[in-house]
Amino acid sequence: MNKALLESFFRHLGQYVTLSEEEFHDILSFFEERNLAKKEILMRAGGPCTHTHVVLKGCLHMYFVNEKGVERTVQFALENWWLTDLLAFQNKANTDFSIQAVEKSEVLSISLDQQGQLLKKYPQLERYFRLIYQTAYGASIMKMKYLSDFSKEEIYFHFTEHYPKFAQRVPQYLIASFLGLTPEYVSEIRAKRRS
Repeated sequence: MNKALLESFFRHLGQYVTLSEEEFHDILSFFEERNLAKKEILMRAGGPCTHTHVVLKGCLHMYFVNEKGVERTVQFALENWWLTDLLAFQNKANTDFSIQAVEKSEVLSISLDQQGQLLKKYPQLERYFRLIYQTAYGASIMKMKYLSDFSKEEIYFHFTEHYPKFAQRVPQYLIASFLGLTPEYVSEIRAKRRS
């Protein structure tokens, strides 16, 4: 695993909890490293949700396919963001979602059992997971508010202005999918703004 990526993850954890380098290297032993090619599937809808994943490098998106066969993105993850179907993960159940690499990615994955052992050995990480899950929950609540309060155009420009890293790295068709818009509509409003 790339040393710089691990140092970045160590600094990320250090924003929430105090860990020695020795503890950090022991913590890493609870995870599986995965290198994903662009568009590679990490988790498939209909199958078991066995792991939660943190992105060290790259970008992932979680999506479902609706009854009309349209793919709908529900979440993205860039560096130091976590991604899984939390309910299916907690319940060791099958998932309705797929996770795919948007770009070539490196992730650390941990199973529920391994996470339980990790938290038993390092109880201070309970605080870390609580805070990141609170942040993720807050973001999903805000997304629901924007989707109901804003016009389609406002939703798109709010997203691109408040999340420029995603807007720069994620293809427009996936941003459209995430925001409940069509790629054609996104092209139209971007062209309108440029003119």
